[in-house]
Amino acid sequence: MLNALIIVWRESLEALLVIGVLLSWIARQPEPAMLKRGLWAGAGAGVALALGLGFATFAVQSQFAGETLERFHLAMVLLAAGLILQMVLWMHRHGRRMKRELEAQAAGNSDALGIAAITALAVAREGAETVVFLYGLGLESAGGALAGMLGAALAGFLLAVATSWLLARGARHLNYRTVFRVSEILLLLIANALLANGIDRMIAMDWLPPLLDPAWDASSVLADGQGLGRFLADFVGYRARPAGILLLASLAFWAYALWRLRDGPATAAR
Repeated sequence: MLNALIIVWRESLEALLVIGVLLSWIARQPEPAMLKRGLWAGAGAGVALALGLGFATFAVQSQFAGETLERFHLAMVLLAAGLILQMVLWMHRHGRRMKRELEAQAAGNSDALGIAAITALAVAREGAETVVFLYGLGLESAGGALAGMLGAALAGFLLAVATSWLLARGARHLNYRTVFRVSEILLLLIANALLANGIDRMIAMDWLPPLLDPAWDASSVLADGQGLGRFLADFVGYRARPAGILLLASLAFWAYALWRLRDGPATAAR
């Protein structure tokens, strides 16, 4: 549940940041009313596109069964992990320039249709990523668990609205740099958990050798089937009895992520 909340919070915050930057630019234009209408129309179109992707994803899934469905689930889990990593690295490197780039795009497309297109693409991108992430997280969920995840997603959106409001008003001890640094760490933990899920699936499908199974057994100290162990398994990819290949994959993931994060500070538009 926490994974869904964090992902929707971060993705919604990025979309709201884009809308906030464009609204600020529009307010400085001689005829802002029409541009605002274009912006909100674009935001609505972006949400509709993301929802359309969600429906299409479940429609495609319904056509699969057995091993084909397992492969589709595996692909979605790995895609979600890769997209989270890519999103974190992209924002880490480009967040500082995002405001200038958005304003430059708006200036080059300064009619209502152009603003609508910019907003729709930005919102649709964040929404599409959210759909993939939630699908990857929700593969094992059903019934009450699925309802709980959707509730957490709604809470994440509301938290993003509140965070955006506080940031816009310069809340003390809260700024874009702090928010995005903290969210980077949380998202990378979630991406590692998704990667662990994918590795487990590939081992079960005999696509990867376990190498050493298990590398150790910590079940007597902290089992991963319930309580704190289950929470850590879902949130950070903890395994009480990890396979050797899983440890190598996780080590490679963190080595690559931390190496790329050295290349610049995590900042957002101001």
